[in-house]
Amino acid sequence: MSIADRISRGVSASLGANLIDTVANALLIVVLARYLLTPEEYGLLFYALSIIGAVAILGTLGIPSSAGRYVTEYGEVDRDQVRYVIRAALGYLLVLSLVVGVAISAGSSLIATLLDEPGLASILVFGAGYIVFQSLRELVSGVFQGLNRVDLSALVAAVSAIARFIFVVALVSVGFGAAGAFLGYVLGFAVSAALGGALLYGRFYRTYDATVDRADDLVQRLLEYAVPLTATRGASMLDKQVDTILVGIIVGPLGVAYYTVGKQVSQVAVAPATSLGSTISPTVGEQKAGKEDSRAARIYERSFEAIVILYVPAAVGLFLVAGPLVREVFGPDYAGAVIVVQIFSLYVLVNAVSRITSDALDFLGRARERAIVKTTMAVSNFGLNLLLIPVIGVAGAALATVITHSVYVGANVVIISRELPLSFARILRSTAGVTAVSLVMGVAVAALVPHVSGIPSFIGVVGLGVAVWAVLSVGSGLVDVVEIREYFA
Repeated sequence: MSIADRISRGVSASLGANLIDTVANALLIVVLARYLLTPEEYGLLFYALSIIGAVAILGTLGIPSSAGRYVTEYGEVDRDQVRYVIRAALGYLLVLSLVVGVAISAGSSLIATLLDEPGLASILVFGAGYIVFQSLRELVSGVFQGLNRVDLSALVAAVSAIARFIFVVALVSVGFGAAGAFLGYVLGFAVSAALGGALLYGRFYRTYDATVDRADDLVQRLLEYAVPLTATRGASMLDKQVDTILVGIIVGPLGVAYYTVGKQVSQVAVAPATSLGSTISPTVGEQKAGKEDSRAARIYERSFEAIVILYVPAAVGLFLVAGPLVREVFGPDYAGAVIVVQIFSLYVLVNAVSRITSDALDFLGRARERAIVKTTMAVSNFGLNLLLIPVIGVAGAALATVITHSVYVGANVVIISRELPLSFARILRSTAGVTAVSLVMGVAVAALVPHVSGIPSFIGVVGLGVAVWAVLSVGSGLVDVVEIREYFA
């Protein structure tokens, strides 16, 4: 299969799965926030998810990503070693996740006491299941990505999203509240991990020659490469979760509810970039390993241009419609989230660029450099949050995230430009053109936003913005249908 066909299949599958995940997550957010939980309960749930998310890195220590990298490498030079990569990764992962998970469940009451939030105890008691099953799901997804079977990784993600939605809504509906919602997440991970494990064993693991001896340095290489990945993932989790945790500590669960709504809106918007990033990253690494630097650079450049074309207007539009979006979708009780959505509109663009850049660096063997930058920015984010949240509340947390993440992504782009011969002149020309189109679109949307009085008119304004963007983008030549079809030729 050609590179173009492989990437096309991967993007299509991943985009489909991310679309399912995005729709399921968006529906879950709205159903929980507007109908099933109070703002305080909603905030408490995501306060607990942030805490468990920050600790979960100890249950994997970068092993899933390291496994993905060495599955790719050994798949090219000695495919039967992939069996041993999977076995070693699974063994270490199970031990780590069980130890960390049991510690969280056993210490749930102590954590709740230390944070002066009694409601956390009944939620974090399910922490062991969350960490173990999430870790297993990450491992199978990482291995599938390393095998260039993004379609199977996408299937696992889609099943996880659907199962999570069903279990969460069912458990909350019968009266289990925020704790039931948390347990629904655990069950969703368990179902997807079981499916992924069955597919991995049946379609791949059994096909490798069991008589081949394991390479002497395989486990050492797997664990050594997991070290910088652990630093990166740890910094990433700190960067992603510490803001919510600090909002919970300083402002309380209601502040977490406002902040989480804004952050979730921005995360829903980044689904297409996630699909593209998970597909091109192993391909970029593969081309670089094969001494095809120019091809790898072209893949990344085209991906960057696609992100800019899609997400610059998305950021402008989200900023302008933040008010009616929160009011009409989540309800007037979440009015405090409007400023967070507006600040995160820039984060949408920055995060989209991150999705096609950060993982690519891991596959290019530059995990150490990324880890250094990520750790530095995570610590900076922590400091900015401590400085800004007491002064301007949840808006301070959002602002700190945007500032530090922008610096992080910029540094990653610089690092990848040292690995690949990128053409920044072309990228800058595309960015300038897209910005001009987005400003014109923004003027049209801004004129109509004051007239939004319900869901139908809100959809109409958003649709008009998309139409203006589409006409101007195609008319100006920014979007070329023929070129898109030949994207990676």
